[in-house]
Amino acid sequence: MSKILVVAELHDGRIRKSTHSAITFARQAAMPFAIAVLGPGATQAAESMRAFGASHVIVVDDAYLGQPVAERFAPTIATLVTQGGFSVLALTASSFGKDVAPRVAAKLGAGYAPDISSVSPIEGGSLAYRRPVFAGNAFATARISTPIHVVSVRQSEFAAAEPDASSAALSPVETAALAAKDAAADRVEFVAMGEAKSERPDLGEAKVIVSGGRALKEKFAEVLDPLATRLGAAVGASRAACDAGYAPAELQVGQTGRVVAPKLYIAVGISGAIQHLAGMKGSKTIVAINKDPEAPIFQVADYGLVADLFTAVPELVSELKARA
Repeated sequence: MSKILVVAELHDGRIRKSTHSAITFARQAAMPFAIAVLGPGATQAAESMRAFGASHVIVVDDAYLGQPVAERFAPTIATLVTQGGFSVLALTASSFGKDVAPRVAAKLGAGYAPDISSVSPIEGGSLAYRRPVFAGNAFATARISTPIHVVSVRQSEFAAAEPDASSAALSPVETAALAAKDAAADRVEFVAMGEAKSERPDLGEAKVIVSGGRALKEKFAEVLDPLATRLGAAVGASRAACDAGYAPAELQVGQTGRVVAPKLYIAVGISGAIQHLAGMKGSKTIVAINKDPEAPIFQVADYGLVADLFTAVPELVSELKARA
């Protein structure tokens, strides 16, 4: 029987919420699935994965996997797939997943479908994968002909899975050993993780995002931060705002930045270039504030306000304070 291995993403000893989207993919594929947790602290972190209906949870708790280097993870993940008889390997399409998945696919001689947005069973017990192409302007359906499929799942297209309340029993935990090290890993040096520290929610996990464009100029933080703070939101930015230096690169939302799908996305001074829309149009509710009534962002917005953002945003903050 075909079955799926979902690789959880472990960071600072906890499972990233983005992993829950890959679990949703496995459920929609209607196949039995297992979850693999790899890295230092995996034994403790795996406990949170036992209530999602997996056949079992595989733990590889080893300090060697403490650095996010694909060459270190690939041999062990590939071994888990072959030894476990899995026909599909699923990772989230995060920076980690996009780095590791192609290398594992190469080791397995497997076909790879990246950034998939949906999955559907087809004849013969196989799967078809829908994925965006041409900067999100079109979709293609991919069918993989190799015995093993490797896919990366767009978090913005698969809702985060909730624990399986219908099952009273927790998934058993199995311990696996680290596979033989890849010679390629010795030629890769991990220097440092350039991670921005912020008290705000992570862009990929935030329920509310307030995003700004180049029109904010040097007042980017001055205008957006009070609104984001009032809403408990993450702050995002258009590529133009990042390229101009008004916002750091890690805040970029779009085809070449972060792809997000919060419950509420507020676009302030963003015209709505195709590249940006590809990264946020999956949001549940989109609010746009722009002084140009012809801005493309209004074509995807659920609510639009044609106004000067330097006046409208402070007024919105004041109104939120009054209603608190």
